Amino acid sequence: MNTKLIRNLESAKPYPIVDLVQYSDGQVVSRTLAQGKAHAITLFAFDAGEGLSTHTAPGDALVQILDGEAAITIGDIDLVLKEGEVVVMPADIPHAVHAKKRFKMLLVLVKKPKE
Repeated sequence: MNTKLIRNLESAKPYPIVDLVQYSDGQVVSRTLAQGKAHAITLFAFDAGEGLSTHTAPGDALVQILDGEAAITIGDIDLVLKEGEVVVMPADIPHAVHAKKRFKMLLVLVKKPKE
């Protein structure tokens, strides 16, 4: 049985990752590539002024900036990430993401095992 674990992309075909999600005026656009009990992989495109308000996640979240620049707060640490940079947002630590100007990111969430 061939179960497709990565969705919304054809297998064995190369893609420029930055082109897999498009900007939309006044919106945050997302494209889920994989989601399961232990993980999630999602692409995002944020228009200027948009963001994700402060929240926590049930696992560590790795964010890679694909285009533009993002303002990210993790706990009481304020960061500005640029294209090509990555950061880990630890599980259960409040974090937020804001677009001072347009940016795209890849989010890889590795969830904590259930006890």
